[in-house]
Amino acid sequence: MKRIAIYPGTFDPITNGHLDLVERALRVFDKVIIAVAPSSKKQPLFTLEERMKMIKKAVKKYKRARVEALEGLLVEFVERKRGIAILRGLRAISDFEYELQMAHMNRRLKTDIETVFMMPSEEFSFITSSIIKEVAALGGSMNGLVPENVEIEMKRKM
Repeated sequence: MKRIAIYPGTFDPITNGHLDLVERALRVFDKVIIAVAPSSKKQPLFTLEERMKMIKKAVKKYKRARVEALEGLLVEFVERKRGIAILRGLRAISDFEYELQMAHMNRRLKTDIETVFMMPSEEFSFITSSIIKEVAALGGSMNGLVPENVEIEMKRKM
């Protein structure tokens, strides 16, 4: 039986912090599915299709990582993909309260699916997609913070 983790998020855009978590998760799980959420609530800069294309290019080097659009309720998606865990990143204590609430709700909905929290490397602990968008909008360098293909797309979009 393969140990499959689902890493959900809007990834608008994907950052090197996200990729760091994928790498770490691949040490523990046989496969990681990056589940890209449409998220009309957040009003993403990039369309779902644009985000998926950027992510696929960024994770191409990880043979056991796959990118899919998240459809429906997360725990049902995890179940359909035969996942055993939901992967979530924690950068700071401020992330914990929300993530804990979501983990409890997901456990209530499907008791056999675990939530696994991982911290990115210290060098990526401050990076958020929101900060990246702000830096890009102001013409700042994103070098080392996002994959090269994402930096190109950010500059094009801005």
